[in-house]
Amino acid sequence: MARLLDTTPKHDGFRLPGEFETKAGCWLGWPERTDVWRNGAKPAQKVWVQIVSAIAQSEPVTVCASAAQFANARRLLPAQVRVVEMTCNDTWFRDSGPCFVVNDYSGEVRGVDFEFNAYGGLDGGLYYPWDKDDQIAAKILEIENLDRYRAPLIAELGGIQSDGQGSLLTTEQCLLNRNRNQHLGKAEVTRRLTDYLGAEQVIWLPRGCKFDETDGHVDDLACFVRPGEVVLQWTDNRDDPQWEIYQEAYDILRSTRDSRGRELIVHKLPQPDVLEWTAAEAEGLDQLDSTHERRAGTRICASYINYYAGNRSIVVPLFGDRNDQTALATLAELFPRHRIVGIDNSREILLGGGNVACITMPQYAAPRRNGAEG
Repeated sequence: MARLLDTTPKHDGFRLPGEFETKAGCWLGWPERTDVWRNGAKPAQKVWVQIVSAIAQSEPVTVCASAAQFANARRLLPAQVRVVEMTCNDTWFRDSGPCFVVNDYSGEVRGVDFEFNAYGGLDGGLYYPWDKDDQIAAKILEIENLDRYRAPLIAELGGIQSDGQGSLLTTEQCLLNRNRNQHLGKAEVTRRLTDYLGAEQVIWLPRGCKFDETDGHVDDLACFVRPGEVVLQWTDNRDDPQWEIYQEAYDILRSTRDSRGRELIVHKLPQPDVLEWTAAEAEGLDQLDSTHERRAGTRICASYINYYAGNRSIVVPLFGDRNDQTALATLAELFPRHRIVGIDNSREILLGGGNVACITMPQYAAPRRNGAEG
């Protein structure tokens, strides 16, 4: 029976793995909101099927669909994919789902349930209500019969990266935002992050990418590809609106040592061009007062960093951009043992506010006992 624990993962010897570590599975929701996903969510659902099919070649996948969409999801998704009925407000499982933490010595897996307020609550949040999404982590852990920690912090895993060896990477713009945890202060947020993710150090970047609806999630900007190595979105164009942000992040990362004293190696990944909503796309939405407004000309933050790292595949968003092939080649060099799978129509997910990483929550595998790495 899954328990709600009153200790912390760090106290109990648990840590958040790096995204490159072994998965036991992957969790996604199923898009249907007509105020977030255009044209009745049908274009997004087609791309969902592509992404789920790619991940299912690498590890088991579970998709959570509403009662109204269960039969449709079951019909469209591959037979080996598990579909379960779950009530949700939307489908950003990287942020609303549980952070799976592991104990290298006992071989256990548990889950951390952060407070979720739809990216800002009533102060700039993207939709209302979000109460069902704040229940997703607990529901998944009940299904998997895994013990749960409820963390006293508003956070989304899209805003946090782990190297699996004691270092976390995040942005002040997100976690210290007045609509998240500004009232706690940086030192207290750092303490709660390290306590609930089993880490020793937080590397703070000031801000994330421009045009990002989530208040600067780090998963559009930079991520660990292995301990001691980070891939960073990049442009050499000093007139680009993102250039200063990338340079700032690069300088901080290159001057920082991780929790084990290593200088970080930073790999640069050329960015795709900034995209904009078209009039036809905007007209396909139900415009509601409770949802973030999207109109023609709204700029969108596109990023190749927002990929899913599976056991055998790296699933990468593509945009029909001049740098698509460069991104695939760069990731192939960084992950030589993986198959690199590009998702050609990922713009549909970007129109909803995120991309491949944002809709996928990796469930990390139980480690072999006494098998701590490094």
